Amino acid sequence: MFNKISNTWRVMCASWSILQKNKRLLLFPLLSGICWLMVVASFAIPIFVTKRFYAPGQPANHTQPGLYYGVVFLFYLCNYFVIIFFNAATTACAVHSLQGKETRLADGLREAGNCWHLILGWALVSATVGLLLKIIAERSEKIGQIVVGLLGLAWSVVTYLVVPILVIERKGPITALKDSTRLLKKTWGEQVVGGLSFGLLNLLFILPGLLLVGFGIVAAVLSHAVVCASCIVLAVVWFLLVGMVASVLQNIFRTALYLYARDGQVAGFSNELLAGAIQLKS
Repeated sequence: MFNKISNTWRVMCASWSILQKNKRLLLFPLLSGICWLMVVASFAIPIFVTKRFYAPGQPANHTQPGLYYGVVFLFYLCNYFVIIFFNAATTACAVHSLQGKETRLADGLREAGNCWHLILGWALVSATVGLLLKIIAERSEKIGQIVVGLLGLAWSVVTYLVVPILVIERKGPITALKDSTRLLKKTWGEQVVGGLSFGLLNLLFILPGLLLVGFGIVAAVLSHAVVCASCIVLAVVWFLLVGMVASVLQNIFRTALYLYARDGQVAGFSNELLAGAIQLKS
């Protein structure tokens, strides 16, 4: 665990040095979040207005299973497309930054736009897998849900390098998935696990926001409405900033990891650091 935290901190510092050279990359997760909210609203508002959309098996069900899962799949598809598109744009800019080239947001958006069909293909694959895992989880007992969780974790590992391959190599989703698996096995071995702990460090970074929420609750109890509102607003802003920075840093690192697996070295990252990012299962 301590090795994971240490490796993650070093990775984040190396990625941060890249981000400092192009702070405008932080706008990508902001744009992604805005588009994601638009997607959610486009599904949530009709469902709320009609009040006739229920999961199969729920009381007062007015939705056929085919229609229900069709809508869920469409939501997954739109959601994944938005996320992958802006991750692809971030990756395109990260490649230029890692190569010491100047880049603009328009460059990243243009690169992502040029491979929109590949992004759509990968969104289709991701939505299909996500829907299948959801169906299995809904129809399984606790043990089955644990298995689904393990399958989801394995899927996230083997697909880790897919987006950089889509953007950089312009390969189709199935070929990108095969190449991602092959590069992981070739570089780090047959049985691999994450050598990093982004989640734990992200939790540490959001602690100030949690403290602000706590102060806001105390202020509400003491009837200090202005202080409460100010704390909540500051907490939301802090959470958004941490989320934006964490998203960009992880995309920069994923790009560096792909270039290392492909070329054996990446400017700005030591080989030792990248080699330790993925570890063999004991």
